[in-house]
Amino acid sequence: MSDQCDHNCEGCAQTCEDRKKEPDLLAYLNMESRVGKVIGVVSGKGGVGKSLVTSLLAVSTNRQGLRTAILDADITGPSIPRAFGTKGRAQSDGIHMLPILSRSGIQIVSVNMLLQNDSDPVVWRGPLLANMVKQFWSDVLWDDVDVMFIDMPPGTGDVPLTVFQSLPLDGIIVVTSPQELVSMIVGKAVKMARMMDIPILGLIENYSYFVCPDNGKQYSLFGESRASAAAQEYGLPLLCRLPVDPAIAKACDGGKIEDLDSGWLAPAVDMIRSLGGTKR
Repeated sequence: MSDQCDHNCEGCAQTCEDRKKEPDLLAYLNMESRVGKVIGVVSGKGGVGKSLVTSLLAVSTNRQGLRTAILDADITGPSIPRAFGTKGRAQSDGIHMLPILSRSGIQIVSVNMLLQNDSDPVVWRGPLLANMVKQFWSDVLWDDVDVMFIDMPPGTGDVPLTVFQSLPLDGIIVVTSPQELVSMIVGKAVKMARMMDIPILGLIENYSYFVCPDNGKQYSLFGESRASAAAQEYGLPLLCRLPVDPAIAKACDGGKIEDLDSGWLAPAVDMIRSLGGTKR
């Protein structure tokens, strides 16, 4: 470092040691928060039911006695509050933002809790969206959480990149659907995670089948499942397959996701419980 250095690196052309250090991209919890396992729920495209899977996973782990939280990182398309029927604006204790509790005690933070009306659009550029996610992690008082699920926006843009780089993920679950493009969709999410050295816990296929109430037979409304082939291609477990069920849509639209029997996700929940890790 030059003796004349004024420590203002902006616009400086010198190559001193301070400028060679890798920037610290991690976001840190506040001293009063405790969070255990952190699981990202991702997809390579929108519309596959990522928020539904996040919600059902949270309901399932909460029912098993784990203190559960959801960080809704889908800033421009938040749907978690509606699924749980949570209302009202986020509150503060004077220092930290406080999560809203669902009926069963799941801690939830979403940008909808900061808006005047939940139908107001969030028209922000990428850096602002990414910073909001980091603030949700660092500025919220997370109360002794055993497992946190992060509902991520689709694709591989600014916000997923920020979550991968800045939050201490223990792994991700990739959500897909039975379409011909499934391998490419899964591939995008898997390759991004592997580039960032994030463990991939497995795949969950949504819209997998429909059980006819008249004859009890299963029908593949969106084509034959390709999830098993995709899981095998990328060396991942297929954790479960979710049905097309009108009861699911009714529960989500009515804010009663916690009333659903989410037994479909038992293998995924067992896998999450088996993960190691201590409270941060």
